[in-house]
Amino acid sequence: MLPFALNHMTAPNLDWDAFLDLAQGLGCVGVEFRNDLPGALFGGADPAEVKAAVAARGLRFLALAEVKMFNDWSSAKAAEAEALMKIAVAAGAEAISLIPRNDGVATERSDSRRVSELALKEMLPMLKAYGLKAMVEPLGFEVCSLRYKDVLADCIAAVGGEGTYFMVHDTFHHALAGFGPIFPELTGIVHVSGVKDALYLDDMRDGHRVLVDGDDVLGNVAQIRMLRAAGYLGAISYEPFASSVHALVDAKPAFAASMEFIRAGVAA
Repeated sequence: MLPFALNHMTAPNLDWDAFLDLAQGLGCVGVEFRNDLPGALFGGADPAEVKAAVAARGLRFLALAEVKMFNDWSSAKAAEAEALMKIAVAAGAEAISLIPRNDGVATERSDSRRVSELALKEMLPMLKAYGLKAMVEPLGFEVCSLRYKDVLADCIAAVGGEGTYFMVHDTFHHALAGFGPIFPELTGIVHVSGVKDALYLDDMRDGHRVLVDGDDVLGNVAQIRMLRAAGYLGAISYEPFASSVHALVDAKPAFAASMEFIRAGVAA
């Protein structure tokens, strides 16, 4: 069985407790929570309460997102990162998520490498002190400051970050970045979402990201099959951004059907 997980972006209208019930009901291995949804993180609940609830359902708290624009490094960014680490530890998260700046700055490979390597170097001792991993997500948009996985791999190697820093293989962003090499040994989690619309890759945006089914144009099944053949056996976490998915009154049947589609495709 594929180890599926849910990112809270899957069902942002559910409170954290109901979201955990959904993940458990779908037979998921874990969840990702995030600090960029409306309202207070965990609805204002004590992180220790969340930790207990995750464990009680037999789930893992895979990652807490996110340090936004992590590679726009400063003392303020360091404080922001440490604050998230403290919450992650209290809530029982295994990792935090790092999202690069996505505003047209430092988009050239050399600049991307420079700003990303600096941030990863500075954050490494902090992560080790808190006993956390970090999931770093390259974004495939042309305006992103960390678009390519090979640049991230070079940065991780340069700072000696193996074992602490891991890549997010997001099937949507991998396609937008032109596919390219995969790094299964550095991959910490896979994010899946599908696109059905016949669009140029450069025109795809988060709002187009729906559940994966037979109309998917991103090659989700092929990407997952390739990663698993190369040795990646970790979690495959759903992260659809489309309002049509968020509006589902009962999301469980739709997600179960999408999961079965991926299982059958990967096994074929």
